[in-house]
Amino acid sequence: RFISPEFIIPRGMKADFPTKNHMERMDMLRRRSVIDIPEFYVGDILSVLTADPYAPGKYQQFVGICIKRGGYGLGATFTLRNIVNGQGIEICYELYNPTIHQVQVLKLQKSVDPHMVYLRDALPEYSTIDFNLEPVQHNPEDPVPILDTKVILKPPPWYWRWERVELQGINREHMRENHLSQKRLDKMDKHRKPWMEFDLMYEYDTTQVEQDVLKDMQ
Repeated sequence: RFISPEFIIPRGMKADFPTKNHMERMDMLRRRSVIDIPEFYVGDILSVLTADPYAPGKYQQFVGICIKRGGYGLGATFTLRNIVNGQGIEICYELYNPTIHQVQVLKLQKSVDPHMVYLRDALPEYSTIDFNLEPVQHNPEDPVPILDTKVILKPPPWYWRWERVELQGINREHMRENHLSQKRLDKMDKHRKPWMEFDLMYEYDTTQVEQDVLKDMQ
C-alpha cells in the first residue's frame, strides 16, 4: 500500500516526540478528508489550483513538473517548475496549505532520481510544460511509469557541481565531452561513492512508522 512520503519521519526523529507525531498525522489525515491529495512522485506533471485574492476569479493555477519533494508532516513541500515566456519559474507549495484547492496529476511518471533540481541547469525543453495539457489516464493496476530521460545540461556555471553526484537523469557523456575541464574530470572519481548502494546501515527501516500511519488511518 502506498504511503505518501511526508508521513515517514526522517531517520533519528521517529522516537523523539511520539505524541506530537501522532497529533500531526491526525491533522494531516483530517486535511486529506477535505481535499484529494493524489499519489505523486518527483518527475510527475502536476496542476495546482490555489486561492489568490488578487487573481482574476480569486484562483490561480500553475502547471509544472515536480522537481523536488521535501520536509515531512505538516511541513511537507513540493516544487513545480515550468518555462513561462522563456523564463524558468518555480513554485514551492506547502502540501497541507489550506489555500490549495486542488492537486491534479496530469501525467504520472516517476523519476529515476530522488530529485530533478538539475533541470535548473538543463535545456529549457526539458522543463517546458503546456498549461493546457490534458490529463493522461493511468490504470491503477499498472506499475508507475519510469521517467528515464537523460537531460543535456547547459554550459556552466551551474547550480551545483553535477559531475560530483550520481544522478541517472543527467547525460554524463555529453557533460564530460562538452562542459568539464580536465581538472574537474580528474576530481570526479574522488567524490564517487559506489559503495552506498550496498550499505545496509544506510537503509532506513520504515516498517514501524508505516504501521503507526495505518493505525491512525483506521
